[in-house]
Amino acid sequence: MSETFLKAQTEARARAWEAAKALLDNAAAEKRDLTAEEQVQFDRINADLDERAAAIDNIRKIEEREAKAAELSRGLEIATPKSDSDLLRAIARGEVRGHNFEARTLVPNSNLVPTGFFDQVWMRAREVGPMLRVGNILNTASGEDIVFPTLTAYSSAGLVAAGGTIAESEPTFSSVTIGSYKYSFLVPVSEELLVDSGVSLEAELAKAGGNSIGFAVNTALTTGTGSSQPNGVVTAASSAVTGTAAAGAPTGDDIINLYYSLDGAVRAATNFAFMANATTISSIRKLKDTTGQYLFQPALAAGTPDTLLGRPLVENPAMASGTSAKSILAGDWDAYRVRVAGGLQVAQSADYQFNLGVVNYRFQIRVDGDLLDTTAIKFYKGATA
Repeated sequence: MSETFLKAQTEARARAWEAAKALLDNAAAEKRDLTAEEQVQFDRINADLDERAAAIDNIRKIEEREAKAAELSRGLEIATPKSDSDLLRAIARGEVRGHNFEARTLVPNSNLVPTGFFDQVWMRAREVGPMLRVGNILNTASGEDIVFPTLTAYSSAGLVAAGGTIAESEPTFSSVTIGSYKYSFLVPVSEELLVDSGVSLEAELAKAGGNSIGFAVNTALTTGTGSSQPNGVVTAASSAVTGTAAAGAPTGDDIINLYYSLDGAVRAATNFAFMANATTISSIRKLKDTTGQYLFQPALAAGTPDTLLGRPLVENPAMASGTSAKSILAGDWDAYRVRVAGGLQVAQSADYQFNLGVVNYRFQIRVDGDLLDTTAIKFYKGATA
């Protein structure tokens, strides 16, 4: 655009100068000075020449400054931050090899703060993976082992007479080490989807990534053995009640006994909840107390959980059910620590499945979990026959 403007100004200035010269040449040919009218015309042409010269000079100076700025910034990365959506498309185009998406602090009830890609994935993962909803989440930048001290016995107080000797009674401690295990998977995306700016690539990848993370990580945090994988809550929890009913189904008394096997402080905890899979919950819904009231109560408002004995009941598809199965958990879920290390790493490859016109996004996340207090969550186990 500047070149077009400069050309127009230069041509107009040349025409004006020709007009000025014509006035002078005409007066010279007639061997006279400019008339009053010609002088006014000549002055107007001169003013026009000066204005166009100044405009041309300003454009030249601007171009010189832009050229110098471009030279100085050549080879440097532009500092302007990109949105998560821009980063995902840049990864797809190969402009960025990969990116580490980290958790973003969210402002509740605010539509002015954008939800980061990590948080979109994580919210979807929490929907399909209840352990990511009820567990005590710890986000760390790196993945080295963390040792959590745990109290196994309190000091014992005793009655001491006046002047009597106070006996020593030290609390005893143990520890739980939580590391980070890598979970990785591929999300194939068609090239058509990548180039279609009308499609929310961020939303599509968040949905696919969240589902994969939610199912895989939730299973590990629920039933993991603790050997080269998270120590699942079912593995770590303490035994409380073994049922006697056929097919491992719980009775109303079993539920009540499980609830009261826990310490009063645990039962009063804000994050107390029962957990079971859909099959077990189906059986629980049929149970009544001695007055004929159902132990289960459905939620009456959106966003609130169903309840069992007045406490939240969480459905977890990774739980087992039936004969000899640890089918119900109850306790304070703040005691189960879930550690997420280093955020969510996303990279792409256009080579794999090139013949299918597909770009594969590789998601990687490092997670571990363990129960810091084994008495805080206990399980009901179905009868053996």
